[in-house]
Amino acid sequence: MVETDVVIIGAGAAGLMCAATAAARGRRVLLLDHANKAGKKILMSGGGRCNFTNLYCEPSNFLSENPHFCKSALARYTQWDFLALVGKHGVPYHEKKLGQLFCDHKASDILDMLLAECDQAGVQLHLNTSVSQIDKMETGYRLQTSMGGLHCQSLVIATGGLSIPTLGATGFGYQVAQQFGHQLLPTRAGLVPFTLTDPQLKALCTELSGTSVEDCVVSCNGQSFKENILFTHRGLSGPAILQISSFWQPGDTLHIDLLPHIDLPEWLTEQQRERPNSELKTLLGELFTKKMAALLVDNWFVNKPLKQHTPAELKAIAQRLADWQLVPAGTEGYRTAEVTLGGVDTREVSSKTLESLKSPGLYFVGEVLDVTGHLGGFNFQWAWASGYAAAQYV
Repeated sequence: MVETDVVIIGAGAAGLMCAATAAARGRRVLLLDHANKAGKKILMSGGGRCNFTNLYCEPSNFLSENPHFCKSALARYTQWDFLALVGKHGVPYHEKKLGQLFCDHKASDILDMLLAECDQAGVQLHLNTSVSQIDKMETGYRLQTSMGGLHCQSLVIATGGLSIPTLGATGFGYQVAQQFGHQLLPTRAGLVPFTLTDPQLKALCTELSGTSVEDCVVSCNGQSFKENILFTHRGLSGPAILQISSFWQPGDTLHIDLLPHIDLPEWLTEQQRERPNSELKTLLGELFTKKMAALLVDNWFVNKPLKQHTPAELKAIAQRLADWQLVPAGTEGYRTAEVTLGGVDTREVSSKTLESLKSPGLYFVGEVLDVTGHLGGFNFQWAWASGYAAAQYV
């Protein structure tokens, strides 16, 4: 039986941060992961460049049944703290837009930095290591693992959610939570593309597959996001779609303003006055790609010279482009979802220490908790902040 102070299960963003920080406090830390490599999700994030935090990180950027829970950890380890770590390791980065920070080179720069911090602090990392049993002892926890028996004072669950099972995601953390008396809030895929089955809509999206429309406003259930949308052969994706997916429920209608930067009724009336002989298809071809303009006109409108459109017809065209309404059939699910909504109910976890209120010495950090950030580096910031906060107390 190996004796140690802290066992952390899950060598992703939150687990690595927690391990490095706890070990730097002088704690003996064992970090376990069933995968053959640490930080797989870090490596594939941000298109391989890792959108590692956001300059404008606020508690309002997070979804939770208990919205105040994230405030304490986020206040104690901010985006500026993580940027100081990035600076210390000389990792070059840039702001893309909306405060999103990406590595200049590749995501492995962030993973290498975290592994170096763990190594320097004396963390023992064990990959390809599975945990078959966890028991609560009078002092701490006993684990049966593929590397033998372990005994620790503090046990940290940093196993993430169900997103992208090909990277090794499982529901292990949820099972541990339930074993020790925790409630789980229903889980579902978040930051995920939509699928469409309506034949006409599906055909339109398939034809436009790969086409991006910049700065659309997508709205649902009182939430709106202004970002790009992307047509795919299965439906709709792109940042604005991924953002709104976290607020969408099956059966809900999406509202998409394709041209929020233009006063369409005024613009169409002006064009009719100045270019009466121009066809609608030609005109819209100046706002979208020519292919998209042609398909929208064929599907939604009648193509004729502007002078032949009545004021009511122009108004209807403007309305359709400013409020395209559709009901997605569903989402692409955990296969491509960036995060998992729901999880361990945070009302049963200390917001200060991240320790279980049900089972002393048990901690939860990162995505396994019911805290989900918007797209744009917020989920990584939650991983850093929650991992850091727990590491002060384990």
